[in-house]
Amino acid sequence: MKTLLLNPPSFPNFDGGAGSRWPAAREIASFWYPVWLAYPAGMIKESRLLDAPPHGVTPEATIDIAKEYDFVALYTSTPGWKNDVRLAELMKAAKPGLKIAFVGPPVTSQPDQALNSSEAIDFVVRKEIDYALKEFSEGKPLEEIQGASFRKNGGIVHNADRPPLHDLDSLPFASEIYKRDLDITKYNVPFLLNPYISFYTSRGCPALCTFCLWPQTISGHAWRTRSPENVATEVKRAWEMFPNLEEIFFDDDTFAWAKNRTIAVCEKLKPLKTTWSCTSRVHTDYETLKAMKEAGCRLLIVGFESGDPQILKNIKKGATVEQGREFMKNCKKLGIVVHGDFIIGLPGETSETIKTTVKFAEELDCETIQVSIAHSYPGTELDDYLKKNNFFTQIEDMTDEMGHQLPTIHYPGLTREEIVQAVEHFYDRYYFRPRIIFRIVRKAAFNGHERRRLYKEAKEFLQLRAKRKDFVAAQASR
Repeated sequence: MKTLLLNPPSFPNFDGGAGSRWPAAREIASFWYPVWLAYPAGMIKESRLLDAPPHGVTPEATIDIAKEYDFVALYTSTPGWKNDVRLAELMKAAKPGLKIAFVGPPVTSQPDQALNSSEAIDFVVRKEIDYALKEFSEGKPLEEIQGASFRKNGGIVHNADRPPLHDLDSLPFASEIYKRDLDITKYNVPFLLNPYISFYTSRGCPALCTFCLWPQTISGHAWRTRSPENVATEVKRAWEMFPNLEEIFFDDDTFAWAKNRTIAVCEKLKPLKTTWSCTSRVHTDYETLKAMKEAGCRLLIVGFESGDPQILKNIKKGATVEQGREFMKNCKKLGIVVHGDFIIGLPGETSETIKTTVKFAEELDCETIQVSIAHSYPGTELDDYLKKNNFFTQIEDMTDEMGHQLPTIHYPGLTREEIVQAVEHFYDRYYFRPRIIFRIVRKAAFNGHERRRLYKEAKEFLQLRAKRKDFVAAQASR
């Protein structure tokens, strides 16, 4: 069956959430790879991976492309849900015989609601999608496909869950599909070296963070890994396929989870003399970080989330403020760059805890930061907590018309308007410090590409900042 794996067009500069942990538009335009779709694309004959957002493919063009296929698997997200359903209806109208499956977090956590929302969705696949999509494309009946949910005889059938895939070495290389179907120069993440590519070396995350979408809906908490030899083989192959490649990003939920495995992977990567970045938690010790640095690790994405100890306990982060300080001390000693992630509006947040987090971030002094507004997604423990305690606002839209985050949470003594203002204040306090300004100017002065990039990002950020201020003013006038 001729199959289209689709990361659909949506908001401008909206990454769609197919391969990242936070499916909403960023403060600065970013495009992450649709990694989850790349694996079934490599397993299905006569397939194509279409990543519409970075390649500028419009809804109209997507509909025309879909006419050439028998089966479309669309990776959806909560923010983009309405647009994705409308697109599916238009694709079905253009080719009534087209089979359409939705995959992704919303259909895993709410399969009944997904199927009841539109007749254009023939079935959904819950959790991991690789073999379910392959089996359907090869003609296997839906009744026999684990993880599938579909309509039958006026009701909805939920087949048994598919067990988590443990033999990750059996999967094709995502990088091979990027070479076949994508243009890597279209992908940009401000703190990574561009062009870059990303893929997984593991699946699942044993951590229990209440807000994190992917382990609670798609990948699970069971940590499964590729062999160090398999990872190194793809890294070597990727550098051969892409002469203009600057960096590989290991997009695991948590790459450096286990010390022995991390060091084993580094031993295989070190002889390749390549540059790579990855995710990490603050529990990674000095010895492991040293092995990573010597093997080519340049940057780590680290979720510090909050500088308030009680909030870290509330979200089951499994990490402490003291661990964060020691981790940053080690990274700076080794020369590893850190991009720090922080969230405003987690349970227990007050105006005082926000101040504590801003001071904590300044103390850590990461190279770059991202400050997100807390959002809960169906299927997460955070979502259950907020519903139980009536902390949701009456306004349900989590994004504006451009895909940027809007708060849907408020707490006693902390309004949604104050949450937006806190994000802006956080960025101002952090980036307008003399040492940060000097660091940025120094980089731009000696690198023309960096200078152009920084100008573009500053322009985008100021535009978003103006929009958020308009939002706050509008809310205040109600």
